[in-house]
Amino acid sequence: MIRSLFVALSVTVALPALAQTTPPAPAPAPQDQAAPAGQTPAPLEVSVTGGVSAPMPIAIPAMPTAQVVSTPAGSTDVLGRQMADIIANDLKNSGLFTPLGANRLRAVGFQEVNAPAFDYWGGTGAQALVQGFVRANGDGNLTIGCYLYDVFSKVELTRSGFVVSPGDWRRAGHKCADMVYSRLTGEGPYFDSRVVYVSETGPKGKRIKRLAIMDQDGANHRFLTNGQSIVLTPRFAPNQQSIVYMSYENDRPSIYVYDLGSGRPRRVVQNVSLTFAPRFSPDGRWILFSMAQGGNTDIYRVSSQGGTPQRLTTSPGIDTGGSYSPDGSRIAFESDRSGGQQIYVMNADGSGQQRISFGGGRYATPVWSPRGDLIAFTKLGGAFRIGTMSPSGGAEKILTNGQDEGPSWSPNGRVITFYRSGSGSGGKADLWMVDLTGQVERRIPTPLDGSDPAWGPLRP
Repeated sequence: MIRSLFVALSVTVALPALAQTTPPAPAPAPQDQAAPAGQTPAPLEVSVTGGVSAPMPIAIPAMPTAQVVSTPAGSTDVLGRQMADIIANDLKNSGLFTPLGANRLRAVGFQEVNAPAFDYWGGTGAQALVQGFVRANGDGNLTIGCYLYDVFSKVELTRSGFVVSPGDWRRAGHKCADMVYSRLTGEGPYFDSRVVYVSETGPKGKRIKRLAIMDQDGANHRFLTNGQSIVLTPRFAPNQQSIVYMSYENDRPSIYVYDLGSGRPRRVVQNVSLTFAPRFSPDGRWILFSMAQGGNTDIYRVSSQGGTPQRLTTSPGIDTGGSYSPDGSRIAFESDRSGGQQIYVMNADGSGQQRISFGGGRYATPVWSPRGDLIAFTKLGGAFRIGTMSPSGGAEKILTNGQDEGPSWSPNGRVITFYRSGSGSGGKADLWMVDLTGQVERRIPTPLDGSDPAWGPLRP
């Protein structure tokens, strides 16, 4: 029941407002004392710029249940262990935490959830503790509670509760991990989000390409198209209800919008010359794309409902790869008007075009960060590498060193997903992620080869 999940998760409900679902708080045990008098503990926090140099040890025991109940998602005791695994994996994948998993820790009783045995947790070496519970409700839904504690100071830092349908229980785990990540880093959340991409299979000269969607950790994977037509460059709409993409149906390039609710695509731009890289504006009103006409490729925009495209660039050569700034006022794009691929920025109406990449070599696929502070790109020359620069072109930083291209930002602007091509004519493509330090890199599991990833906004 997605609707009930959206209602429950659209507002992160503090557990005091769900008093009937919260375990009673026993009186603190003698050992559960605050920091010694006169000693003020340092705030518990993680530096997002520290990379993997000093990840925080954090204990995440299995979540207990007051009563073992069988649900369509599994029994509540098994779900409690799986919930802890999801939280641990999310935090570990950020590169900022070293989770002490449930298999290394003693079991937590239901009455301990909001009254931790701090002396025990301090002995594990953990600096922070995540505890919670899973409970089956009478209406068939699940209630998941999530608590974060500072082990040294012996204080609760924050708590949240979520009501979900059994089919969407994993989202509560991601929401809990987001709560912990945000509280300890001061950054926005990103775990409860999805990625759409092009799933590929078959020989290199005759690839079958299908749209696919999954959670950011690779779970809940499903195909959206059947592979009868080649698809390219899928991108989420801001409201996450649809995806814009290119398709070569009957060998004619067209732009489609796929409705995730109905599972039906509709054509937005058709019967035109070669088109490239469609992308929604931040308000969802426009679709930005490139189109070849009369031997020249320029950037256009069209209403997301369809209509006559409006031309934004007119320079000789190839202009493509447009990406809006978060406020919709500017567009980053690539152009070879100077003799090689470079990154340019212009106003949303096409005025004020200026080059910003001057670091040597060629630059492609610029994508504006949702924070507005950086533009990600592909650096070409020998290897294809993922990098970032400021919107004015300064502070260039290369993050990867492989055959990497097609960057897309996480909802909080701290992580970039991309695809990496293997060597040789038969080399497969995989999806990867890298953080802004360039130190934390991991592969995203997919059933088949993958390319053209696009990270969606945080789910409501």
